[in-house]
Amino acid sequence: MRGKKFYSKEQFKSKSGGQIKSKPFTADKRKISNQNYSRFKLFIEYEGTRYSGWQKQENAKTIQGSILKAAQEVFGDAFIDIQGSGRTDSGVHALCQVAHFDVKTVLAPEIIRMKLNDMLPHDITILEVEKTSKEFHARHDATSRSYVYQISRRRTAFGKNFVWWIKDELDFKKMESASKLFLGMNNYSSFSDDDPTEKSTKVLIDDIQIKEDGDLILIRIIGSHFIWKMVRRIVGILAEVGRGRKSDKDILFYLNNKTNEPAKFTAPPSGLFLEKVTYKGESIPKELASLIKI
Repeated sequence: MRGKKFYSKEQFKSKSGGQIKSKPFTADKRKISNQNYSRFKLFIEYEGTRYSGWQKQENAKTIQGSILKAAQEVFGDAFIDIQGSGRTDSGVHALCQVAHFDVKTVLAPEIIRMKLNDMLPHDITILEVEKTSKEFHARHDATSRSYVYQISRRRTAFGKNFVWWIKDELDFKKMESASKLFLGMNNYSSFSDDDPTEKSTKVLIDDIQIKEDGDLILIRIIGSHFIWKMVRRIVGILAEVGRGRKSDKDILFYLNNKTNEPAKFTAPPSGLFLEKVTYKGESIPKELASLIKI
């Protein structure tokens, strides 16, 4: 499928010399007719270890790019594009990412799900496909997102790709107390690299939960949206609090002043999962449970 190069609203990122650059990508310019096309909603899980994040990039393996390729095999020239609820960083996983696409097809949603899964690699799975309103938008209509991060207090042979193993002793009570400082509306410019696609660095955090589960420390963060690397830097700073190297005073300074210091403590992507994207009338699961037993 060929088309002219142009810049999308969500220009994807590429690191080069420490700078974030926007690159053009090829997409089909054909107009979508409301009479001929149906919109479908996808619920997707993936292990992000082998991928350079969600968003399609040239010369990089991504989740969106892999699904686009699978959809092209299923729908051929009838297929147009796919839009996710948001981007996940390189190496980050998803329990339930949400996306939508428009296509002219007579296939039932369940048949679409099976055909896409037949074409996808083992670490990406379409959990469900449903037909939805043409007005539905996976990103714009989302009311909140929740992420879960897993810290392991011991070395694990089986969970390496799904945790951050911290050898140092961590003070759970201090981490739990410090986490509450992130609640509400704050400016997270110190917790994110500059990203030209982001209009604002202000984010509303609705809830933060921290729980001990065996040798794991689980951190769930629920917010209106999240900016690049924000969750991993919050987790990294909380780990420093647990180590006794940072305090509540440091967190308040980062939230009220622009500084690059939190970047030094960015948690690895292996322990991070996009848990759920919610829409009007939906809620986050109440039970915070580990995703792997350690």
